[in-house]
Amino acid sequence: MAKTKTSFYCQSCGYQTSKWLGRCPSCGEWNSFVEEVIQREDKKVPGRSSHDRSSARPTPVQEITYDSEFRVSTLNNELDRVLGGGMVPGSLILLGGEPGIGKSTLMLQIALQLKNLKILYVTGEESNQQIRMRAERIGIENNDCYILTENNTQSIFQHIEQLKPQLLVIDSIQTLQTSVIDSSAGSISQIRECAAELQRYAKASDVPVFMIGHITKEGSLAGPKILEHMVDTVLQFEGDRNYGYRIIRATKNRFGSTSELGIYEMQNSGLREVSNPSEILLSQRDENMSGVAIAATIEGMRPMLIETQALVSSAAYGTPQRSTTGFDTRRLNMLLAVLEKRSGFRMGVKDVFLNIAGGLRVDDPATDLAIVSAILSSSEDIPISQKYCFAAEVGLSGEIRSVNRIEQRISEADKLGFERIFISRFNFKGLEQNKFNIELVPVGKIEEVVGKLFG
Repeated sequence: MAKTKTSFYCQSCGYQTSKWLGRCPSCGEWNSFVEEVIQREDKKVPGRSSHDRSSARPTPVQEITYDSEFRVSTLNNELDRVLGGGMVPGSLILLGGEPGIGKSTLMLQIALQLKNLKILYVTGEESNQQIRMRAERIGIENNDCYILTENNTQSIFQHIEQLKPQLLVIDSIQTLQTSVIDSSAGSISQIRECAAELQRYAKASDVPVFMIGHITKEGSLAGPKILEHMVDTVLQFEGDRNYGYRIIRATKNRFGSTSELGIYEMQNSGLREVSNPSEILLSQRDENMSGVAIAATIEGMRPMLIETQALVSSAAYGTPQRSTTGFDTRRLNMLLAVLEKRSGFRMGVKDVFLNIAGGLRVDDPATDLAIVSAILSSSEDIPISQKYCFAAEVGLSGEIRSVNRIEQRISEADKLGFERIFISRFNFKGLEQNKFNIELVPVGKIEEVVGKLFG
């Protein structure tokens, strides 16, 4: 009987060695070697024989039948949007996020809402009583949701054979352990082998499988990189604990777009879907304040209006400070250099602080004009009207550049009752102004924006 053989691989470059090394001789990284199983001990694994796919035969591609429209809805519009319309049968979905962000709450909420599906929720982190307490808070609607507190995959597959669920939830992949490998739960080899067993089960049975994954302090998913390659979809659940809003986005999706995102609000009764994020991302102010501008941005297919806040003051400690929350600091430095070089504003001796309200992080170039306007408003201490918004990119020569899908941005601003929107004059060409009640203000240079905003 063959024994288990292991080898050490570098996580950065894949260099292989028979023993552990502190520094990789190939790429020079330190402490990057992890132990991997290259030959497993010959053991009969319960539950694996029923999912054996050795009988598969080559089939011409034109003879393969499939139903292109068949997806299983999660009854959660935000999650369905991120997945591309729902769960694909047999798909393996990995959900990652920081501790306490709400991953288990979201998955249990999905499991309790799906009334017409038999669901098995496997947890290796909580007891049945803890799950019941959370379920009471969320609200139990599905009587076919079964809870299993187990971390041995062979036992899990035995229960799966008896129950035959239509949806499987694993919380979490780092707590599972298979008897095929003699190592502790959460190790590189255990995570890879457990994920491989779940992958074989999902593909053979056409049952969607959700796996919750932990992340490291660097923000990446814990475990081997191959874990992300094995699954069909990788979802990232993120948000600031100081805010009640959570964002779910796909970093990999074999069955849909990776540019969509869903927004939730954390409440005592669970996660509430936010269907109109623009209304919650815009603060309700009684009076105009300097340093605030509204940007019309787009995340995936969804237009949103967000509030950008800037504070500009004289540098008190010699070296000017540059601090951003929710925006790229390097892009802020570029915009400040454009203002100083092309428009004559002395930003090199000023402290500049920038914040995207609501805890969001944006990288849409169309927010450039709003950020520049907020900085100038704070610098001159002149407020911008609450009924003005901006949607344009700022170039290095100080020109106002066009952005994509401008009609969706204008329609969103029009729907929320804004009176004027500043756009690039290159976007202005070809627009049907009669379609909108909002006034379109075309601009070509930063100087024009300054003149129309501050006189």
